[in-house]
Amino acid sequence: MEGDLDEVRLWHTSLISVLPREQLVAQWRELSAIAGKIQLNGTPNHVLVNFVTDYDFDHFISYTYYIRQEMTARKYRTMNNVWDKIVSLKPNWTLLPLEEVYKNKMSDFYLTVCYYNLYEKYDCGMFDNFDKIESIYRRIIYNEQ
Repeated sequence: MEGDLDEVRLWHTSLISVLPREQLVAQWRELSAIAGKIQLNGTPNHVLVNFVTDYDFDHFISYTYYIRQEMTARKYRTMNNVWDKIVSLKPNWTLLPLEEVYKNKMSDFYLTVCYYNLYEKYDCGMFDNFDKIESIYRRIIYNEQ
């Protein structure tokens, strides 16, 4: 249900390209819900995503742009009305480089939190392959190639 923020989070930017289908599509819905809550209340009012209002909306819109770009690359449907709602938060927004989006939030610690959240979903059978997520995590945390 749009507007429901029960299990919302923004995935670490390093994981966007390898998010399993369900998490990527859910992220799009969650971004719509966050934007709706911000428009209605000025805040998402959810402990896991309240940080988005600590940053200029360029961050939120850029993050959404990269999610949308990944969905489009995978041939998943995005709805223009969702994009329009998000962009309406700051019509003259600036696209930030992915590595600059929520830079202070997207720490190694936050990557680890997201990694274990995804690992739990993998371990419970929500998706079949964890290799790409594992590879990104090890490259960033342990400097493995």
